Parts: sequence; structure tokens; C-alpha cells
Amino acid sequence: MSEQNFDIVILGGGSGGYAAALRAVELGFTVGLIEKDKLGGTCLHRGCIPTKALLHAAEVADTAKESAKFGVQAAFQGIDINAVTAYREEVVTSKWKGLQGLIKARGITVIQGEGRLVAPNAVQVGDDRIVGKNVILATGSYSRSLPGLEIGGRVITSEQALQLDFVPKKVAVLGGGVIGVEFASVWRSFGAEVTIIEALPHLVPNEEESVSKQLERAFRKRGIDYKLGIRFQSVTQNDEGVTVTLENGDTVEAELLLVAVGRGPATQGLGYEEVGITMDRGFVITDERLATNVPGVYAVGDIVPGLQLAHRGFQQGIFVAEEIAGLEPIVVEDVNIPKVTYCEPEVASIGYTQAKAGEKYGADRVESYEFNLAGNGKSHILGTSGSIKVVRVTDGPVVGVHMIGGRVGELIGEAQLAVNWEAYPEDIAPFIHAHPTQNEAFGEAMLKLAGKPLHAI
Repeated sequence: MSEQNFDIVILGGGSGGYAAALRAVELGFTVGLIEKDKLGGTCLHRGCIPTKALLHAAEVADTAKESAKFGVQAAFQGIDINAVTAYREEVVTSKWKGLQGLIKARGITVIQGEGRLVAPNAVQVGDDRIVGKNVILATGSYSRSLPGLEIGGRVITSEQALQLDFVPKKVAVLGGGVIGVEFASVWRSFGAEVTIIEALPHLVPNEEESVSKQLERAFRKRGIDYKLGIRFQSVTQNDEGVTVTLENGDTVEAELLLVAVGRGPATQGLGYEEVGITMDRGFVITDERLATNVPGVYAVGDIVPGLQLAHRGFQQGIFVAEEIAGLEPIVVEDVNIPKVTYCEPEVASIGYTQAKAGEKYGADRVESYEFNLAGNGKSHILGTSGSIKVVRVTDGPVVGVHMIGGRVGELIGEAQLAVNWEAYPEDIAPFIHAHPTQNEAFGEAMLKLAGKPLHAI
């Protein structure tokens, strides 16, 4: 048995793990990064990047179908799924090679293999013991299912959905959150009939209710069916397809059932509890500075309760590296981390919904304005509808921004600055946005809340 020693040992080379490694070596630490599969983790290989490549292919398909309304004569001849797969894999492979090069250039030692925490300062990988003055746990997540619902055959998760070599004619999607609506959007653009089953009252139920309702209207217009507020009961399958039975007795017939009910923490069998780390339903419990109850052991990303987003993992990985270095980085609460759902139309948000802001500050101390994208020139040019809603404390800062419409995910950066810097609409109003851009819609909402509307009434 051999032993390797580092300042920091990181278990998991996904978004949180490799971000921690990159920032740690910048700060002068030696780093051992342990990964059993490929650097980049779920986000790069099975999540964010490949699914967004599919969504872009879907956008191109929709544009081709609708080209005549822009005066362009183009014939949509269908989806070549093998070519779509080649495009998606090229994007992933390119980003993976780039990441490998970056890790190598920074002098980070990558240890290939499955690791297990065996002491507060040590991870076992095969016959090797990897010892660190500090350990960062970053083992990510997996696709969850429901009790009694087995994955297999025609019942698939997002990982299997990415690998399909055909476009199904009819799909049922269990779960109307981010993963569910994104795959529903792709398949509908590719020509499939889609039905979403969501137990809660709305699609994307964690978003501002007005945004959820607008998405439901947009999906209905696109021909995407959904059943809301109804729980799944059972599924049967045969060589022809699946039959999904709901608690109210309704059934949904489809070729495939995509199970998109969220992701669970990948912590089982990794030695965390044996070393004494406090756990809750598989999640690693930390304080607000991402330290576990075991001194010198930190956790980042999807194994920490809260939002399961790649960029949250990046932020937390950077944070922990700086925390170990004694830089006292600022804590960014989950509510102030931007969220984007890349269906068509896109949904993007940060901060409190109006209802949550009312609970925190008092309903009589909160005001909002919702600017309709119908009044935005660039949105009209693009052919998208939707809105941008800004929530503020009366005579106080902006505490929430909620958007729906084509490409609005690209607007979330400015919204993030406004919310996290506690800007007042009056602070932002003097900065007129470039014309014609969708960014203007954000500016118009701020102008209205500042009491000096330009194109709003």
C-alpha cells in the first residue's frame, strides 16, 4: 500500500470538486483530485452540457419549421438523431478535453479510481491511501425514482434519455420540474407527443406562480399536455409501451416513461457516516461555511442540502478553497443563486418570489412590476412572448427577478448583480440599456419601479 500526501484532497471531480481544485492551486495548495469516472461529472457528461446541446438542436428545428414567417424559405425534413448525437458528443468531448488540459496545466494531481473516506484526513483508492490536511467531499448526485417505481426497460431516467437512438412518438414525463420540462420541450420540438405528470399544482413549481402559469399556457399552445396536482400510482410496460396509472384512475399511454422526480445525493457506501459525519437522508450536513461536524472535512455541491445546480457547485468549491486559505469569503444564500430552465420558452429567476418576499418582509412592504415582452422590440423580432417581473421592498432594494421568454436565461447575470448587491431600482434606472435588446425589458421594469417609466404605463 502506498500513501500520497496533499494539502487538500477532493473526492469527486465534478463541478464542485474541480472548481475547488482550480481555486486551491491558485492559492498555493497542493491538491489530489479523486474521480472514478470522467472529470466534469454529471454536468459535463450527463447533464447540463449535453441536454443544452439537445435543446439548441430543438430550437433550430423549431426555427426551421417557422422560417416562412420570417420570409425565409426552408423545408424542415425531420430529425436525424444520429447527427444530433454526433453534434452533442462533439460539444461534450471538446469541453472535456479542455478541462483535462486546464487541470494538467494547473498542476493538479488526478487520482483515477473510486474513493472511500476512511479517516477524517484520508481517502482510500484501491491500494492507495490519499491523505490531506483538509478533505472536500464533492461526490455529486444520481437520478432518483419513487418508492416502488423501478427503472428499466421503457422506464428511463435522463441519463438513458440522452442515449436514445430514436425519437419516440409518444412520451410520458413523470415530474414537471427543470429536468422534466426540458426533456418535454426537446421531444415536442423533435415531433413527439408529450404528457407531463406533476403532483404539485404547477409546472416548475418552485418558480414565481405567474411564470409557472405562463409556461403552462406556452406548453399548451405548443401541444404539450400535462396533468397537474395528480400523483403517480403505478406503471406497467410491455413490448409496445408503458401504461401509467394515476391516483385518480386516469391512465397515460406512451412508448416511454421518463422519471424526472429529482436527484439524490451520491453518498451511499463512501464511508461518510463511519467517519462520523452528520448525515440526513443521504445528504451531508454542513454549517453555512460548508464545514461538516468533523474538523477539516468540508462538503460542496449536490450532496449538500439545497439547490442542485452546477454553478452552485462551482461557487461552493471556490468558497471552500478560499475558506481553507483563511480569506473569509462571503456566503451566498441559495435564494440568491440564479436558476435557469432551458425549455422553450426559457425560465430564469433569482431571489424571492413575491409571495416569499411578502412572508419575509411583510406583504404590505413589498411591491413588484411585471413588464410584458410584447412591449420589447427585440423579443418581437425573435418571435417570443413572456415577461420580466421585478420584486422589491417598498423604498428598498430589489429582492427578486423572475423571467420567462426565449433566451431570457442570458439576462440573469444583471439580475444577479442587482439582487446580490441589494440595488434599488433608482440605482439602476439611470443606466439605459442598449436598444434593441431583451435587456431593455429588465431596464423598463426598473424604470417603472423607480417611478419614471419610459415604455410602460
